[in-house]
Amino acid sequence: MSKIVQDAYIVAATRTPVARRKGAFANVRPDDMLAHVLRLAVAAAPGLDAREIGDVVVGCAMPEAEQGMNVARIGALLAGLPASVPAITVNRFCASGLNAVAMAADRIRLGECEVAIGAGTESMTAMAQMVGNKVAANPAFFNDANRAIAFGMGITAENVAARWQVSREQQDGFAAESHRRALAAIAGGRFKAEISPYEVREHLPDLASGNVRIRQRMVENDEGPRPGTTLESLAKLKPVFATKGSVTAGNASQMSDGAAAVLLMSEAAVKRYNVKPLARFVSYAVVGVPPEIMGIGPIEAIPRACKLGGVTKEQLDWIELNEAFAAQSLAVMKELDLDPARVNPLGGAIALGHPLGATGAIRTATLAHAFQRDAALKYGMVTMCVGTGMGAAGIFERV
Repeated sequence: MSKIVQDAYIVAATRTPVARRKGAFANVRPDDMLAHVLRLAVAAAPGLDAREIGDVVVGCAMPEAEQGMNVARIGALLAGLPASVPAITVNRFCASGLNAVAMAADRIRLGECEVAIGAGTESMTAMAQMVGNKVAANPAFFNDANRAIAFGMGITAENVAARWQVSREQQDGFAAESHRRALAAIAGGRFKAEISPYEVREHLPDLASGNVRIRQRMVENDEGPRPGTTLESLAKLKPVFATKGSVTAGNASQMSDGAAAVLLMSEAAVKRYNVKPLARFVSYAVVGVPPEIMGIGPIEAIPRACKLGGVTKEQLDWIELNEAFAAQSLAVMKELDLDPARVNPLGGAIALGHPLGATGAIRTATLAHAFQRDAALKYGMVTMCVGTGMGAAGIFERV
């Protein structure tokens, strides 16, 4: 059995702003977004010999079309990393980015390398639809025994809302608070350290002159948070998945585009390159749950990650719980008795967006930089539900 031989430390974590689907990054390729954050994560460790990077692990929930062809390897090469640096794309749907960080950390913890990168990229604009560009579901999904696999995630959220008795008003209240926190965080500059602004260059036809003009603009902030989002405004929205349901576009996560990269090193590499760690990787767990209530995945994953890391949930000072839906977030918080003040202090995916396979790496960057602002924080967690019925959770420690 393999044994942990050394710790893995986050020494840099950066992300793009998160854009709405068909928003600021509508004409930006996911491999270009990935190259951007990879390049800047490596640059954050001055003097790093990039040839020492043992692996680049990249999460992507829909690895096809513009984000196909092993987007990890394409992004690494576009970022200018040496050809000797390998890369792999991993897919665990919404947990892909977090799983990538965990896999990169494990390469180091097992002594297989001293430096690795965990990352994620996703363009939901590039995907024709949520299930990818070509729908090719197994017909067996529609047999009674397997039909939960075919459930849309909105239906699973309705199932969770019913089973855990989460009301429409509670969901809308949670959503409004997500926007309030996110807007306050942006106004207070609390995302500045983790965001690498992205310059968008668009080629537009000038019909009058017959020339192509280039429009450049710098995207610096997340696009999703909406001023004026209130309980009253959200209450006006109609359910979108069930006629008499409670899940609406306002209390569900936004479809988004974005990327993030997390640079990890062993203690020996940290000393050799004289860099300051942002956090220590503690543990990671992933657990399966019934597909029809996939949103409750963190209920099972969080206790397991805590046990593996020797940490109690009461010791978690900051919890990045991906807000796939307000219904499932509230059910998880209720079942595990999580302190609302410690969950998503800067808002969550309902306001900030959810670029699927990139989200885990994005929220890891948020947590790592929160550690730098507040010395009182000790342990933090990134956790999410996963399509087809799974939950994932990763624990990190401030150092």
